[in-house]
Amino acid sequence: MDSNFMFILPLICILNFHFLETFANETPEESKLETYIVHVEAPETQIFTQSEDLKSWYHSFLPTITASSSDNPRMIYSYNNVLKGFAARLSPDEVKEMEKKPGFVSALPEKVLPLHTTHSPNFLGLNQNMGFWRDSNYGKGVIIGVLDTGIFPDHPSFNDEGMPPPPAKWKGKCEFNVTSCNNKLIGARFFSKEDNTPLDEDGHGTHTASTAAGNFVKGANLFGNANGTAVGMAPLAHLAIYKVCSPFCSESDILAAMDTAIDDGVDVLSISLGGLTDNLYSDNIVLGAFTAMEKGIFVSCSAGNSGPYNFSVSQEAPWILTVGASTIDRMIRATAVLGNNELFEGESAFQPMDFSSAFLPLVYAGMLNSSDLYAQYCFPESLNKTDVIRGKIVVCESGGIERIAKGQAVKDAGGTAMILVNSERYGNTIAAEAHVLPATQLSYADGLKVKAYINSTLNPVAKILFKGTLIGDDRAPVVAAFSSRGPNFASRGILKPDILGPGVNILAAWPVSVENNTNTKSTFNMISGTSMSCPHLSGVAALLKSSHPDWSPAAIKSAIMTTADVVNLAKQPIEDEKFLPANIFATGSGHVNPSRANDPGLVYNIQPEDYIPYLCGLNYTNRQVGTFVQRSVNCSTESSIPDGQLNYPAFAITFTVQSNSQTYTRTVTNVGEPKSSYSVEIVRPHGVDVRVEPTTLNFSELKQKMMYRVTFNRLASAGNNTVVQGFLKWDSDRYSVRSPIAVILS
Repeated sequence: MDSNFMFILPLICILNFHFLETFANETPEESKLETYIVHVEAPETQIFTQSEDLKSWYHSFLPTITASSSDNPRMIYSYNNVLKGFAARLSPDEVKEMEKKPGFVSALPEKVLPLHTTHSPNFLGLNQNMGFWRDSNYGKGVIIGVLDTGIFPDHPSFNDEGMPPPPAKWKGKCEFNVTSCNNKLIGARFFSKEDNTPLDEDGHGTHTASTAAGNFVKGANLFGNANGTAVGMAPLAHLAIYKVCSPFCSESDILAAMDTAIDDGVDVLSISLGGLTDNLYSDNIVLGAFTAMEKGIFVSCSAGNSGPYNFSVSQEAPWILTVGASTIDRMIRATAVLGNNELFEGESAFQPMDFSSAFLPLVYAGMLNSSDLYAQYCFPESLNKTDVIRGKIVVCESGGIERIAKGQAVKDAGGTAMILVNSERYGNTIAAEAHVLPATQLSYADGLKVKAYINSTLNPVAKILFKGTLIGDDRAPVVAAFSSRGPNFASRGILKPDILGPGVNILAAWPVSVENNTNTKSTFNMISGTSMSCPHLSGVAALLKSSHPDWSPAAIKSAIMTTADVVNLAKQPIEDEKFLPANIFATGSGHVNPSRANDPGLVYNIQPEDYIPYLCGLNYTNRQVGTFVQRSVNCSTESSIPDGQLNYPAFAITFTVQSNSQTYTRTVTNVGEPKSSYSVEIVRPHGVDVRVEPTTLNFSELKQKMMYRVTFNRLASAGNNTVVQGFLKWDSDRYSVRSPIAVILS
């Protein structure tokens, strides 16, 4: 399928706050210090038998006058697993001196990364006491480590009813009091320099943890909507919480948490945060995830909320599962009715039963003051300057400030209700949120019609009808507008994102009641983001780990990707926020299908050592590759490969003027029926010829491996500056193993 493709790299500013500790006896020199992540390499002859030996060596890099100081220690973290190096408070001059020391590799100021911020188990085909949930024993025995804003331990989602004790390998700690942790919440630690407790004071971490592995909680709802039993993807998996955001997420804390989680014995890492980078070796989460993968830990990360722009995806490494966001088939309906009887279907989690169904005056905030550019976005300062909106329904544009804050501004200025209209960027992606006044959010197209109506009459009126929870939107899943898109900037031959999961209007645990209900701890909230889709896949990975304990992280990832759905509930191609067929750089392999992933037939496995020729093929220096594997590497003696040759369960091809033909091999491992035969099915991207040899794979036993070769040739009919997509599938009597093909025609 052809699609017009523009190479747009959006300007995304990620604030770099550098933490500066202050002390009563602070000197002017100390005020100039900032936290650096320092990478070092040890001589081949130097072997560290204890962590204290390693820490002592790290200290040797610090300025002599500071290394021995105990009052204001400069060393913040000494990393044992995720990388060879440490985090320390240094001045630029001290870093320059450090560069002269043998073994020094690099030192960069730490970044501060943003967070990427129920019915979904049923939507994904997970039902109690049957199917994959039952077969995987609900993730029993698997430990999911969640790096986020902490946790509210008293929430019923984290009760340990029916939970076994943690596995004997567990070495973690609970930095709450003893009674707050249990067999569900087996560990809780904090790393944020701003805090001294794992307690979640934001809500994000509680929400993501319960999405991944919350226990069954009956009667979960928000203002009576989305009523049902709330449960995470892997309800019998254990949770280990690592608080790294309070509210900002600094790299040194994230690395320290990953370092600790590896020692603690987690099986899955769920990381709903991150930022953009132009290479893999300078992304510390990517480096930490590599070590985790080497130790058999599955790492799931959110793709980011910078969509729908191209090249906006984060966490691009092939050893990370990068998760985009999509809708589910549940809507919390709130209908706007205009005075001309036009109806526009929107959503809102706040559905007051006593709100009048009579027409009310309607006003567009952007018309209140044409010289105030902020008025259209319903900034409090803009609305407070006028009394015009009192008793009226106010139309506000999305953007500028939080959607809930717009409603509060309208309410404070005397408005009765709000119609929130999407920007063109967000299209048809609508958030059902816990507004503070009667409200509905409408699509971009419907918003234009509402504003056209206001301009067409002297006395515009409207009303909002609240219709509650509706299940069965057969358009679902739809790719969320905010879900970050590929292509993969750091490694063009690896398709990203990998997979879609539920990330729009997800109901999960929340530390406080947004309904101001003080009589219960069973409090929930509905929020959206790839932060929400990531823990869905972390939970699915835990189920697969429980069901297949011998599978590697790459095998689990392959099973998820090759069994993904590419059509919606109406059996039509998955759509994007404009309700157009979604581009492959929005969907990746498709939408997760947990039950099919449990029995994929074939998997594309990758061993940790396979990544060395891949990294060398990215033209990284020996030292840069050595940063990943924490040992010396000589790429001139390694079998360097192009990134498209990695045994990945997808193909991402770029044809330039100089390159009209590319050939790659793949090796698949039989995990289905011992004696089985697979035939290839190819849907060729327009303008590209795809040839596979052999066309049949015959297996005689389990774990047998077979290789095939695929050649891509650009045809004369191919367009320019476009993206085309297709797929190849290996079909047997029982299985269908699908690999997407993305081709950029430069």
